[in-house]
Amino acid sequence: MKNKGVKKRLITLNINNRDYHVVIEDRDTLLYILRDKLMLTGTKDACGVGECGACTVLVDGKAVLSCLMLAIDGQGKKITTIEGLATDGKLTDLQKAFIEYGAIQCGYCTSGMLMAATGLFNRNPNPTRDEIKKSIEGNICRCTGYNKIIHAIEAVRDKRVKDKK
Repeated sequence: MKNKGVKKRLITLNINNRDYHVVIEDRDTLLYILRDKLMLTGTKDACGVGECGACTVLVDGKAVLSCLMLAIDGQGKKITTIEGLATDGKLTDLQKAFIEYGAIQCGYCTSGMLMAATGLFNRNPNPTRDEIKKSIEGNICRCTGYNKIIHAIEAVRDKRVKDKK
């Protein structure tokens, strides 16, 4: 049986500096569109209710839980997923630090953590340890205990501050 009253529409989403034209239902989340329609599976689908942070993306540079955002609300905004962080196949300093500091265990939370930390740096290039902790507090990691993640973010902060001088 077809869903009567479910409206479909064609929208354009700018994701990772590329325009995608996609047919959506008004109820479709950005997470669903990213993973199931556009096959951008680096953004993880874990809880679906905004509790774990695995689905974090950047919307106009700000960390957003894509499981809670309707796809239609992404029109006219710049959306960045984990696939869009690296430039020309080169990892960002934050991605490199996660590897160097062992901040990656099973990897399931990693994309959300990286996006949350990137969002933090977008709004505050020199965050305190408490601000770093707060920026990732909505991202659940069952493997690392967070210390390695925090150390990786602090290392990037310290290097960026030093390089600016």
